[in-house]
Amino acid sequence: MQRILLIEDDKKIAAFIEKGLRESGFIVDTCHDGEDGLNLALSSVYEAAVVDIMLPGLDGLTVISRMRSSDINTPVLILSARQSVDDRILGLQKGGDDYMIKPFSFSELLARIQALIRRDQKIVQPTFLQIGGLAMDLLRHEVVRDGRRIELPAKEYALLEYLMRNPGAVVSKTTILERVYDYAFDPQTNVVDVLVCRLRNKIDKDFEQKMIHTVRGMGYVLRDR
Repeated sequence: MQRILLIEDDKKIAAFIEKGLRESGFIVDTCHDGEDGLNLALSSVYEAAVVDIMLPGLDGLTVISRMRSSDINTPVLILSARQSVDDRILGLQKGGDDYMIKPFSFSELLARIQALIRRDQKIVQPTFLQIGGLAMDLLRHEVVRDGRRIELPAKEYALLEYLMRNPGAVVSKTTILERVYDYAFDPQTNVVDVLVCRLRNKIDKDFEQKMIHTVRGMGYVLRDR
């Protein structure tokens, strides 16, 4: 499922947009100030973001600028009550991909988000991932380590793919639940620990060099040294 980041301080508008997006099949992460929104944008992967300009903490344009300066290329739809041409130009110059003026119809908002995602997904994604002696062929759905083929069920494969797409990055349990299982973090569940343990048994157990490492209190990281 596709994930959308929504940063809107008006809680009524945010609830309206979130409800419509969820009913349209999206997963939605919603926050109401710029600092929280930027933190989410920098720590999670989204297919698109909807960002209001007037936000407490950091304003929307600053959020977008910092996303772009951090090489976050998530397509951004700007929401604003500002109607002047200069305001729209500034929003696009700061890194926005589209600009909608309030009030708006949800059907148009949805159509614009879908268009941004279609445009972004034309970027060619790698079909072969490799970290050291560990390789993943996404077309053949094959995993090989040091010449040995490794069979993985769907969840373990999805976790390994996510780790290999983010080599060297610490991935939290919350992120794994969201990206692999698509549900919110529950501190009582050990499903992530069990999944990582199973993947380690396939990827690391029979090899001297371990690749999946625990970062205590933070999550897991895949690296080849």
